Amino acid sequence: MKREGLPYSGVTVVDFTRLLPGGWCTQLLADSGADVIKVEHPAGGDYSRHNPPNFRFTGVYFNSVNRNKRSIALDLNHPRGREVAQRLAGAADVVVEAFRPGVAAKWGLDYVALRHAHERLVYCSLTGFGQDGPLAAQAGHDLNIQGVTGLMGVALAPGELALSPGFQAADYAGAAMACIAIMAGLAQRERTGRGCYLDISMFDALFSMCNIVLTSAMSRLGGGTGQPAMQPRGGNPRYAVYAARDGGLVSVSLLEKKFWKLFCEESGRPELYDEAEESHQRHTDHGDRGPAYRQAIAAFCGAHDRAELVRRMHAAGIPVFPVHTPDEALRDPLVAARGMVEYIDHPREGRIPQLGNPLSRGGLADSRRAPAPELGAHTDDVLAELGYSRAERQQLAELGVTGHGAAS
Repeated sequence: MKREGLPYSGVTVVDFTRLLPGGWCTQLLADSGADVIKVEHPAGGDYSRHNPPNFRFTGVYFNSVNRNKRSIALDLNHPRGREVAQRLAGAADVVVEAFRPGVAAKWGLDYVALRHAHERLVYCSLTGFGQDGPLAAQAGHDLNIQGVTGLMGVALAPGELALSPGFQAADYAGAAMACIAIMAGLAQRERTGRGCYLDISMFDALFSMCNIVLTSAMSRLGGGTGQPAMQPRGGNPRYAVYAARDGGLVSVSLLEKKFWKLFCEESGRPELYDEAEESHQRHTDHGDRGPAYRQAIAAFCGAHDRAELVRRMHAAGIPVFPVHTPDEALRDPLVAARGMVEYIDHPREGRIPQLGNPLSRGGLADSRRAPAPELGAHTDDVLAELGYSRAERQQLAELGVTGHGAAS
């Protein structure tokens, strides 16, 4: 899996995580050249292997967060399995785990146990709510975390139910923050010669990204009134979604005066433009003018089919864009132009699509090297690299400590 010329070529990452946050974090490292060894239980492996839908045989989701990795099937509930895991972690540059607080220590896989023999180890614990605090022992699911950060409740009217989000913001926030932290830890290690311990929580990561969501509450916390509130979620008629004549949807972003002026002129409503509008008004609901703005935008969008409307707006330099379905998004010429859908050869599926890595354009990542691994496909190779003889590998397989791919 090594690829010369990428930033983390020669760096070994042991991934004890399952599901999305850890998987996407370590995939980013793998795309940038790291040798990521994914540790999975022999009975079924990572839960996300079984998430629908499939291409033909294997899950789309699993393949989207585990490319460029190797898989070792290892039962950590068995003492010999933990022994292998300890040796594996002890030979790594980076360990990423998502166990409940206390589990890694019970298995001798925590940072305290490993750093005595490996002071250069960068160790990342990635959990829902962190290693301490009142919710540390609770499972961390994306929906719950989006709720407690205030993200889901920001624009609710009294008694209104929040919609379940269409994007796993907490999962990806935790994954991105963990990757940033690991990269920073490796950079610091180059200067100091010492590794570090990283306590990354999905809650902390998403909460830190809610600076817009929490603006009014922060104002009140600091003695202000919180008003007028920023309106980036539909309350601003010039920053909202509208329907075109054919039923297609468009996103309209007319925050700045220059764009609002262009739209007013293009739509034949120049009287709606107010030269005296001040910068602080652009993110508000526009008060008494708001209903007239909304009606004018809705009427203009509703008088044109979506494709025609978007072409006309783009020709005039006005930021109105289609709201795509997922199938439309994958077929958009922009995606092809930016190289954001790539194809990779899979041993069972044949040629399958995958989402590209934006870092590839700068030569910092390569997302096309290898598909997500079959469960335990690299067990024998990894054990041999750790110094286990063929007889020892055979014994581990016979004990049920290792799974597919072990010596037979």
